[in-house]
Amino acid sequence: MKVIAAYLLAVLGGNTNPSADDLKAILGSVGAEADEEKIELLLAEVKGKDIAELLAAGREKLASVPSGGATVAVTGGGAVTFAPAAEEPKKEEKKVEEESDEEDDMMVNLFD
Repeated sequence: MKVIAAYLLAVLGGNTNPSADDLKAILGSVGAEADEEKIELLLAEVKGKDIAELLAAGREKLASVPSGGATVAVTGGGAVTFAPAAEEPKKEEKKVEEESDEEDDMMVNLFD
């Protein structure tokens, strides 16, 4: 995840095609370890792809994942609206509390 964050920071900083050294420098600036394999894998996966298209595709995939709680709707203008989650039917809890001699009998000291 930190490699992806470093990649996105580089892109936001104006570097449209960050190299492995760029990502290592970003990670090193905050004292994080740079995993060479993860960096190479990420760079291979995003090579020649537009970051905006990748983010849009990821957003579409995440839209189908149930997250529970309130749902978030993002409109084309960038505004975010929150909709309350559908109310779940309340479950009635029935507590049966019976005091019996059986419970008292079960409380035997095992070390006597």
